Amino acid sequence: MTGTVHFIGAGPGAPDLITVRGQRLIAACPVCLYAGSLVPKEVVAGAPPGARVLDTAGMTLDRMIAEMAAAHGAGQDVARVHTGDPSLYGAIAEQMRRLDQLGIPYDVTPGVPAYCGAAAALQRELTLPGVSQTIILTRTAGRTSAMPPGEDLVTLGATGATLAIHLSIGNIAAVVAALVPVRGADCPVAVVYRATWPDQQILRGTLADIAGRVGAAGISRTALILVGRVLDATGFPDSQLYDPAFSHLTRKGGEDSPPGSG
Repeated sequence: MTGTVHFIGAGPGAPDLITVRGQRLIAACPVCLYAGSLVPKEVVAGAPPGARVLDTAGMTLDRMIAEMAAAHGAGQDVARVHTGDPSLYGAIAEQMRRLDQLGIPYDVTPGVPAYCGAAAALQRELTLPGVSQTIILTRTAGRTSAMPPGEDLVTLGATGATLAIHLSIGNIAAVVAALVPVRGADCPVAVVYRATWPDQQILRGTLADIAGRVGAAGISRTALILVGRVLDATGFPDSQLYDPAFSHLTRKGGEDSPPGSG
């Protein structure tokens, strides 16, 4: 018998925002590796009694893979718990590449992404009719990753799409400098620190003043930057989806759908 590695998205912070599937996998795995700097301990508290629960914050890739390989050899499943959704800035591709080389099976359970947690905290829809129908998830260059050609903020910002800028709060001045020429100094910005955590903070402003607000609040990490007109839009048109004259699969124009159908 050999074990499987389950990559699990823990969600943006609140322990009860993990999926039911993720929660069940953690409860069933005798080995649990979790990103302790970003995943609350309450998420992995559901590991079975006697489980080997390890914080990977201080581990190298080699050490993590060694733990997975040892569990696999012992026929044990591994819960590898990442913050948010593991497909976004989760560094799971390099882990899966190693597991492929070792012939160790794995699967992925998605989680609530940080930008969704931030939008919920702000109580805003990030796609509004006539304002923005596109969200760009991006970051700025840092010590761990350079940005590929064509993915700079000036280029992305010029699209007019809603921007969800990850891992960049320490570069807020550079973010502002890049976006003001293409978005205007009055463009709305929101910074959400530790979205859905008990110590969540929300800063609202514009490209003209957000850097100062961030500095005054002392926020230097674990925050998402959202930029776009959707953040303060009020005069947008209603969606056609619920317009009485609009027909779709479950309703003909001019008719009300039965309760509970949409």
